[in-house]
Amino acid sequence: MVAVSATIILILVILVGLVFALTNGLHDASSVVATFINCSAASPKQAVAVASSFGLLGAILGGNLVADTISELTDLPTDTSLLTILFAAVLGATLWNLITWRLGLPSSSTHALIGGIIGAVVVSSGYQHIAWGWTELIGSDHQITGIVKIVIALFLSPFIGFAIAFCLEKIARLLLRNSKFHINEGINRLQWVIVAGLSFSHGSNDTQKIMGILTLALAAWGGTAIQAAPLWVRVCGGIVMFMGTMLGGWSIMRTLGRGIFDIKPIHSLNSQLASLGSIFGASLIGAPVSTTHVVVGSIMGVGAADEYRMVHWEIVKEIGIAWCITIPLSALVSGLIYTITTSIVTVI
Repeated sequence: MVAVSATIILILVILVGLVFALTNGLHDASSVVATFINCSAASPKQAVAVASSFGLLGAILGGNLVADTISELTDLPTDTSLLTILFAAVLGATLWNLITWRLGLPSSSTHALIGGIIGAVVVSSGYQHIAWGWTELIGSDHQITGIVKIVIALFLSPFIGFAIAFCLEKIARLLLRNSKFHINEGINRLQWVIVAGLSFSHGSNDTQKIMGILTLALAAWGGTAIQAAPLWVRVCGGIVMFMGTMLGGWSIMRTLGRGIFDIKPIHSLNSQLASLGSIFGASLIGAPVSTTHVVVGSIMGVGAADEYRMVHWEIVKEIGIAWCITIPLSALVSGLIYTITTSIVTVI
């Protein structure tokens, strides 16, 4: 066994956490701008610049509700033993993100992180130390908390995005049925505003997930609770996700922008509006959702409203399979990482 100081483990958690934020930027920020680019409303460089800038603002100004939800998923004592668990959780999630990014598969960073936390905590301490939320749900107060809250949000958000986008597309087709082609110019200009808002919502929701982990790691290292993420954690998380967005998940953009449905400007606008509403609403109640899931749902919604038969449902099925296997596989990876790490390293 190699004795390693808690400070070293803390630094590793922070570094791996920032890499996770980078892969999150590659994954989910790609989703934000996919339709924006593929309907020719903006060039890739312009779209990525908008998404990066407003995503950074969202990370810094987006509050703490989602971060609080993530940091409350386990009741383990906030001492140095928690650092190794968090390291395994974030590393497992990061490895899964890198694999799916390499394959161009729009998987969920949120699913990966939740799976990583579950796997590391269960292997290290047992399933009873996960805040599943079942007791609160069936109790007298019927509160929705813990894993139940997250699973409900992750499950419902794509369907909410689908429903909103479907309705918006039907309404738009009715209102614009006699419009001329040049109306697309106005629609494309409006998309710049909507993408800015969507990027802000993405930054405020997604960056908070890793902020919650890093804040919990700082509390474990210092032995005292921390009420809110320090400003430097917000700024670092936002900047790294900014960098991930700038690097661009181009293969994921192609899958979302062209692989599911042939996107036109009005489709893109309605998809963005639906995604913005879903993600912003989730952030207000502290529910971590997957931007990729919501965007896929909204694209499916506009496609189904316009021409059901033209939606490439086979690709949607492949994405759905990736959604279903992400939590168990990332949990398995993080549990394995924890086992290997603790067999080699002891924290002092």
